[in-house]
Amino acid sequence: MEMPKATEEEKERFRRVVPDHPGVVVKPMFGNLGAFVNGNMFAGLFGSTIGVKLSPKDKEVLESSERTVPFGPAERPMGGYTGLPEMWNEEGDGDDTRARAWAGKALDYVASLPPKGPKEPKARASRTSKAAQ
Repeated sequence: MEMPKATEEEKERFRRVVPDHPGVVVKPMFGNLGAFVNGNMFAGLFGSTIGVKLSPKDKEVLESSERTVPFGPAERPMGGYTGLPEMWNEEGDGDDTRARAWAGKALDYVASLPPKGPKEPKARASRTSKAAQ
């Protein structure tokens, strides 16, 4: 599975598209970026593609009205995420406005979901020392 890396220009565009909100955290992920709220990812960057997690209604509207793309590796796209149209990458600032609007909808939707709890630590196999035997 090939993992395309985003260029610095693509990362900057992603940061411009992500809403400026106090609860939003942008973190690196496998050479790309993810935008999180309450521990849940609402937008991500995979190579040059920005993906958003939308409510079922908004997802249907976007996917039925635009040339969206799968988000993530071609062999295994990320379920629940919609890749914004690739042509928006080429069309300029007007399309960044559309991308920002959809990222805002994704933020609103994911912020309404339960916060992600801390991961449980994995159980470690107990070691018995030879001295204890």
